[in-house]
Amino acid sequence: MKAFTYARAGSPAEATAMASRVQGARFIAGGTNLLDLMKLEIEAPTQLIDINRLGLDTIEETDAGGLRIGAMVRNTALAADKRVRRDYAVLTRAIMAGASGQLRNKATTGGNLLQRTRCPYFYDPNMPCNKRKPGSGCAAIGGFSRQLGVIGTSDACIATYPGDMAVALRLLDAVVETVKPDGETRAIPIADFHRLWGDTPQIETALEPGELITAVTLPKPLGGAHVYHKVRDRSSYAFALVSVAAVLHKDGTGRVAFGGVAPKPWRVEAAEPLLPKGASAVVARAFADARPTEENKFKITLAERTLAGVLAEARS
Repeated sequence: MKAFTYARAGSPAEATAMASRVQGARFIAGGTNLLDLMKLEIEAPTQLIDINRLGLDTIEETDAGGLRIGAMVRNTALAADKRVRRDYAVLTRAIMAGASGQLRNKATTGGNLLQRTRCPYFYDPNMPCNKRKPGSGCAAIGGFSRQLGVIGTSDACIATYPGDMAVALRLLDAVVETVKPDGETRAIPIADFHRLWGDTPQIETALEPGELITAVTLPKPLGGAHVYHKVRDRSSYAFALVSVAAVLHKDGTGRVAFGGVAPKPWRVEAAEPLLPKGASAVVARAFADARPTEENKFKITLAERTLAGVLAEARS
């Protein structure tokens, strides 16, 4: 781990001001992903800005009938909140499918959105990786790609976004609230928050340098049956090969989003009117532009079968 300085911020304004003054500064809360990357020297911040005391740890009802979730709300608390369990059950189920109890006790809402890919080549400093070292190449292309992306990828990177929580948030049309170093605030739709890799896979989100996530806002509840299915190589403490989040109504309509397949939670709204026709029709539309490798093309079939299971569960 490379040497760094440490500072503790007392307010969002102070945190962003610190970040703007020190090139290479990073915010730290739970640190469940960042610290691992620092130990491998994949991340080498010059300063860590501790944001644990900013007061962003509450869940409040909004005037629009939704919820505003502070960026520092821990995953365990969010999943257990009675309003989330009652009205946004897909979010509780997605969170509980991720990581372990110990990690969920530390991981925050904002940090969860910012977790980086688990591509094995990204974690291996001896291998070329455009995400770790822009312009060096992508060892995953032509390499071991079973767990990597099948859609939304590029000639520069085929890694996936690894999280579960964000898949549910994409389904729910959440909005990410932020503040910049100049005090300007933004509301970023979750659909626009994570970027496709394109030619710049090292740029993973819409955040600007020094910009801090302060909250995530959920709109009013959707109703219906909430389901989250995650398929992985082992039953716990593993990232998704494919995950499916869905909200389904008795008339057959609903919403669906996929995880483990793309650089961001994958939701194609144009596929959702096909839900009454079944999983194959939805997946054919949602994955129409897929570019799988020989090793991971099974993910498309797996997505169809997982969605079929979700639809069957919702009907039962």
